Amino acid sequence: MTKISFIYARFFDGNESSHAIERRLITHLQELRTAKLPSPPPGSEDEDEGIEWEVPSPAVRITPAEGKRIRRRAENVVERREAASGLGHLRREDREALRRLRDGVRLAPITSEAQADEIAASLHSAMPWMQAATAHLWHAMRRSAHRGETGFRLPPLLLHGPPGIGKSVWARRVSEVLAVPLRTVEASGEQASFGVVGSQRGWGSAFPGKPLQTILQHLVANPIIVVDEIEKAGVATSTRGMRCSLTEALLPLLERATAKEWECPYYQVRFDMSWISWIMTANDTSSLPDPFLSRIEVVSLGLPGLADLKQFALHLGERQGLAGPAIEAVVKAIEVAFTQGLYPNLRTVIRMLERAEALQRLPVVH
Repeated sequence: MTKISFIYARFFDGNESSHAIERRLITHLQELRTAKLPSPPPGSEDEDEGIEWEVPSPAVRITPAEGKRIRRRAENVVERREAASGLGHLRREDREALRRLRDGVRLAPITSEAQADEIAASLHSAMPWMQAATAHLWHAMRRSAHRGETGFRLPPLLLHGPPGIGKSVWARRVSEVLAVPLRTVEASGEQASFGVVGSQRGWGSAFPGKPLQTILQHLVANPIIVVDEIEKAGVATSTRGMRCSLTEALLPLLERATAKEWECPYYQVRFDMSWISWIMTANDTSSLPDPFLSRIEVVSLGLPGLADLKQFALHLGERQGLAGPAIEAVVKAIEVAFTQGLYPNLRTVIRMLERAEALQRLPVVH
């Protein structure tokens, strides 16, 4: 993985206090004065025998007035460093949290078009009814590999389709095959907009958003952030009457130019959030505003058929290490449900596999 600079700030040695700088300046001044002292007289016994010629200590002594000037200089250095760092307004614990970023963060790339083909084939094999979404990802990966980009970023994507078809499952699988962190924000939550961008002082509580928290935790600049059921997002209101909607909060993060120098409301520091892969899900898009829809690619998806669900059960059952008879029982149950007109969705199939796994783990009764 390549490393990039992520935070618009400078880091200095946090352990070097004004007192430590003061002692260093005093030592340096004494060394300069010692160097200017006269050498031993030529031909003296001290010179011949290599003995150091002693000089009266007053010659390098620091006077009280000089000490005050040095102390002011050291304090000024600390103040200027804080101003230059861009972090001087933060509390000590917040500065320490951001210090993890001083050496940069990693970027996970797509190294070749062949790798892109393999990832897309694996996803399509597991979830063929998500073909439209997989094709969008495939083209983006091949484009990134062809350009030789240092990291991969999936352009903002909205998966639109009925509930229970595996939109969130597909996003999790993408994070696994790309080997990048994943974080999910439930848009139906009351504080969803804060969960994405964080909040500043003046709100009921203050914290950084989940995307930034994820990057700080894993030190990877291109995680996948899933915003689930975005059409259900409400509008958050602060104790001061300030309002913030999730779609409005997302706008600067979805545009690469503005995301590259995005300022966190909590830290009030700029970060390069332009490498994040955003995947939104929705059952209905009619209520989503045009400025938001204009910044994303909407992919419409349909229900999986019987063959799709059977293939998914086989694939996931094998990944979970289920025995053949257990997987066959789940597949048979899916077939029976279809004949009865029940049409199970992906969540139902996953619960069936989890139940089969639980039964498989039960001890054998003699």
